[in-house]
Amino acid sequence: MTVRKILVIDDEKDILDLVVPPLVKEGYQVSTSLSGQEALEKVRLERPDLVILDVMLPDLDGIEVCRALKWDAATRKIPVVMVTGKADESDVVLGLGIGADDYISKPFRLKELLARVKAVLRRAGLTNEVGPDAGLVLDDKKNEIRVDGRPVHLTPTEQRLLRALAARPGTVFTRADLITAAGQEDTDVTERTIDVHVQSIRKKLGPHRNLIGTVRGAGYRYEGN
Repeated sequence: MTVRKILVIDDEKDILDLVVPPLVKEGYQVSTSLSGQEALEKVRLERPDLVILDVMLPDLDGIEVCRALKWDAATRKIPVVMVTGKADESDVVLGLGIGADDYISKPFRLKELLARVKAVLRRAGLTNEVGPDAGLVLDDKKNEIRVDGRPVHLTPTEQRLLRALAARPGTVFTRADLITAAGQEDTDVTERTIDVHVQSIRKKLGPHRNLIGTVRGAGYRYEGN
């Protein structure tokens, strides 16, 4: 089993004390940093698999840290989850624009943070290889989906639907939500055809078909980690 390394960057020790134990409990190797400059040094030294990065830091702010990481060829592929306590969406837009992979706003629920971390690692093809979805890998870099190590062919619509579900484990998606996830350009997707697409995805997932759960009277959700 590969243990994934996570670096949590936040100048509030209370936040670190809140976030680190659940990550360790999930099986991650976790280190911390209280400042932007220290964080850059730790990233280059430790090469974590994922960075959780607060926007508000005492020296270099999170935007500058993220920009530095994404401009450096040695670190640009490390996924970054931005954490912002500001109501202003400009931080989110700027962070995503310079290469952040996801964001979460304070105050956040630990379950939501853990779900986002797992989803970002999954999209990067990096997991701890544990749990019911260990045999399913959604590799964005190769634009490939693998089941038990073997690539499987999903149509573009099926890929978009599966990735949308897997990005938010436990969240119930209505059929209307999944139409949106499929993309406005996909005129073949209607509420009546969503069930057909989900059936097809399940068939292709084989022994992992139960990862796509049905919520009676509501829609579908991803049952993995």
